[in-house]
Amino acid sequence: MDIVARPYRSVLYIPGSNQRALEKAKGLPVDAIIFDLEDAVAVEEKPAARALLAETLKAGGYGNRAKIVRINGLETEWGRDDIAGFVGADIDALLIPKVGSAADVQAVADLIPDVPLWAMMETPRGMLNAAEIAAHPRMKGFVMGTNDLAKELKCRFRPDRLPMLTGLSLCLMAARAEGIVAVDGVYNAFKDEEGLRAECEQGRDMGFDGKTLIHPAQLAVANAAFAPTEDEIDLARRQIEAFEKAEAEGQGVAVVDGKIVENLHIVTAKETLAKAAAIAEMEG
Repeated sequence: MDIVARPYRSVLYIPGSNQRALEKAKGLPVDAIIFDLEDAVAVEEKPAARALLAETLKAGGYGNRAKIVRINGLETEWGRDDIAGFVGADIDALLIPKVGSAADVQAVADLIPDVPLWAMMETPRGMLNAAEIAAHPRMKGFVMGTNDLAKELKCRFRPDRLPMLTGLSLCLMAARAEGIVAVDGVYNAFKDEEGLRAECEQGRDMGFDGKTLIHPAQLAVANAAFAPTEDEIDLARRQIEAFEKAEAEGQGVAVVDGKIVENLHIVTAKETLAKAAAIAEMEG
């Protein structure tokens, strides 16, 4: 499935050390899974978690869910072993924590061939270098690490996330400039469905592809928020139909619902239909 068309509405963190959670994830309605060897795994459990995750992924059973492994950083004692443990593994990406520059990406790229690389964007330096990170030829996705970013910024929590909007926007622009995936950060209050919905809507309005999640209870809200609505799908179809008719009649623009429709709107409309089709394929 094309990396842009593939849905990333819901991206669930699963601790690599939790065998029960690893098995349960095989049946969850989630678009992608981040198998976490970093923050979610205690220091003393890291080698065992790496071995467990490698065996679990080798056994398969995750269907068409994207499989992303978050490794420990190369500055730690576990980073290189994490990378070596997934050379040749059946994964869709390796997620690098705390990426600050393209050099950080290259350091990992040198150790593992072929596998697409994703970056945790969670530091002020990463935000300021987002363009060069996104432009690295192996880079295929950004994941916003909003908890770490808030800590680094020393900002207060606000429901509108105003202190982080500059960083989020810089990363989103860089990702869009290079045609890679961009996934919003987590919402910590996993029992607060309305708060999650509001933050998902904000992320979707900004242009993110989906939301990283910390609990299966958050899946339904994220899946709904980042999917094209029936109205959006209907509008996309009518725009394409009207534009094709206008072109056949020698006109460069069409009018739908009282609004001009040009070629740039048709590009968006086709992307909407492609995403809807990809979601239907995932869920089918």
